[in-house]
Amino acid sequence: MKNMPWRDFGALVVSIGVVGLGLGATMPLTALTLDQRGVGTDVIGLITAISAIGILAAAPFVSGWVARFGPRATMMGAVWAAALATAAMQLSDSLPLWAVLRFIFGAAMGVLFSIGEAWVNRLAPDASRGRVVAMYTTSFTLFQLVGPALVALFNARVAWSFAACGALFLFALPGLALIANAAPARATDEEGVRWRLILPRMPMIVVGAAFFALFDTLALSLLPLYAIRHGIATDLALLSASAILVGDTALQFVFGWLADHFGRARVHLACGVMVCLLLPLLPLAADTPWLWWTLLLALGAFAGAIYMLSLVACGERFGGHSLTSASAIVNATWGVASGGGPLLTGC
Repeated sequence: MKNMPWRDFGALVVSIGVVGLGLGATMPLTALTLDQRGVGTDVIGLITAISAIGILAAAPFVSGWVARFGPRATMMGAVWAAALATAAMQLSDSLPLWAVLRFIFGAAMGVLFSIGEAWVNRLAPDASRGRVVAMYTTSFTLFQLVGPALVALFNARVAWSFAACGALFLFALPGLALIANAAPARATDEEGVRWRLILPRMPMIVVGAAFFALFDTLALSLLPLYAIRHGIATDLALLSASAILVGDTALQFVFGWLADHFGRARVHLACGVMVCLLLPLLPLAADTPWLWWTLLLALGAFAGAIYMLSLVACGERFGGHSLTSASAIVNATWGVASGGGPLLTGC
């Protein structure tokens, strides 16, 4: 990692971490607030899905915005959009308005994810790509895991909880201001063709991204409600989502190191097998506290590694415009999977 531009990387990592903090707080706060108002899980699933649709809707436009404004300015604009959309939810109980605001929020997240993931892969040396990408994803989830804990605090003591969550995003702006505003090469007229050429080369990357998007969205938004319905106190139920993220955060660098030394494909496959073995045990663990928390930690670790290694695979296979397109495809996949999951489980 001798050739790493550490200033840009450090600023990017801290900034995306702060975004993770805001995201980790906003998702469970939305679900919990709607549940406390007596809104059914079908509507909660729909509101959650609309945010994911925003991610999908933004994906085709990211390259053009970056070419016009530069990556730094585009990311700063997305931070402002996320902050204002979240804070505005404090001002109304209207579900249609919340749907619009969540769509805007999701589009802002899509912009931040697409640029950040492509950028970190461009910065990473080939020999240490797994560890570099792991540091990026670890920063995101390390901050994100604090989000549900903040919701427990806001829900009990802060009257303007959505406004407080919106303000969290603004702390990403100083870090973004430090990043060199060098845009990637401009997209060409062949960009649409490139998407069609790239997609067949990344089927397992898409599968990995889709799985983790579904897992992450349901864990942050509906897992606390599931825990409450199984007799777990509200504050502890909110921390169930944090437990998933703790497991995700704790071992990402280890999985990145393993990928660098033993091959990304082998580690990727092993993580997928472990999730398939552990996930069916979740309903059986709800009544046994030590098993519940242990299982959540393990699931978070293996599921998080699946997504992290999907990003590593993008960097291994693509570069230049193709890497930007691959990152956009990953985020479009995220939008589809995380949008469809809550709709299906909420109905």
